[in-house]
Amino acid sequence: MIQVKVINKGKQPLPKYATPQSAGMDLRANTEEAFTLQPLERRLVPTGLFIALPEGYEAQVRPRSGLALKHGLTVLNTPGTIDADYRGEIGVVLVNLSNEPFTVEPGERIAQMVIAKHEQADFILVEELDETERGAGGYGHTGTH
Repeated sequence: MIQVKVINKGKQPLPKYATPQSAGMDLRANTEEAFTLQPLERRLVPTGLFIALPEGYEAQVRPRSGLALKHGLTVLNTPGTIDADYRGEIGVVLVNLSNEPFTVEPGERIAQMVIAKHEQADFILVEELDETERGAGGYGHTGTH
């Protein structure tokens, strides 16, 4: 398990894993008052959290499946990436994709955050790529079953 430095300027508890094998931790709305997202409205919601990730790691901000299924609320730029050198407040871009208004309460769990290791790549310009069985087959190429 890696260690991540965090400053919590919000009123909510620090994110934590719900179970020993959870990949993500819940992020909460750090707002003074409830607010309502109208259908198709989007808003940047503050969390009050500032983190310093180790080099080679990112934090991914993802929707909570229950909010998406039950209320049509999702993270617009999913997964949102927080780079290791970012030191600003973590914000969540929420959007209401339902036909009904949705009220977000202070402290409500609005998204989840996954910490992931990543690599950087050097691109090498070539004239051809190696052949594979799939080749250039794209969307739906492998069938529907």
